[in-house]
Amino acid sequence: MPSIALVIEFDGTDFVGWQIQDNGRSVQEAVQTALSELYKEDIKVTGSSRTDAGVHARGMVCSAKVPFNIPADKLPLACNALLPPDVAVVRAIDVSEGFNARFDSLGKRYVYRIVHDRVRHPLLRRYAHFVTGRLDVEAMNEAAACFAGEHDFTAFCAAGGSQNTTVRRLRSVEVRADEQTGVIEIEVTGEAFLYNMVRIIAGTLLYVGQGKIAAGDIPAVIESRDREKAGKTLPPEGLTLEEVFYAPDLHINP
Repeated sequence: MPSIALVIEFDGTDFVGWQIQDNGRSVQEAVQTALSELYKEDIKVTGSSRTDAGVHARGMVCSAKVPFNIPADKLPLACNALLPPDVAVVRAIDVSEGFNARFDSLGKRYVYRIVHDRVRHPLLRRYAHFVTGRLDVEAMNEAAACFAGEHDFTAFCAAGGSQNTTVRRLRSVEVRADEQTGVIEIEVTGEAFLYNMVRIIAGTLLYVGQGKIAAGDIPAVIESRDREKAGKTLPPEGLTLEEVFYAPDLHINP
């Protein structure tokens, strides 16, 4: 059977997350339903990761085996005609039979967005976390650099995860601020992540910006492995899975 990879964009506001669950609509179910209708056969898809309820994606990747070939340039339009308006296929790639979107992933890039202003911005409320008061972005950037490398991230893991180890390697953590829009972006790139890890890192960097945690204290917080010493878990609407990385020969990344 032919195998395909799909790059998916979705607004996670009204989903319970990527994975199929009993308590509401999931992105996985929406994609499987559309593909099953398109191919007139039951199609199962494997996602590159499990996003939580309310988390968005610009570059989620999923894979599936299909009964026949549809040209990769035609497949997104065919799928999107059958998908709800808050999820879309943006690219399709023909892949080898053994490709698995989850296990072949080499890493992911997330961005957590914070709107920093005196007043709320309703048009951004679905895609960013709103805060008031002064934020020291320079201190946030200084603290962000401390997360790069391999560490035990127990202090940045919410209860309920199913990981075998809490050691993870982050390629980079950076903070960018747009003074005109008031949007602060916390970009986290790594090989794999713990449960709510990016949202807790973002919450910790927010505490640094607010002066609740000193930038120089971050290495000690990591070393402590104590969840109580890190910042709060920021809400899901600010988080977007921007990109999933694969080997260049797969041609999944632009």
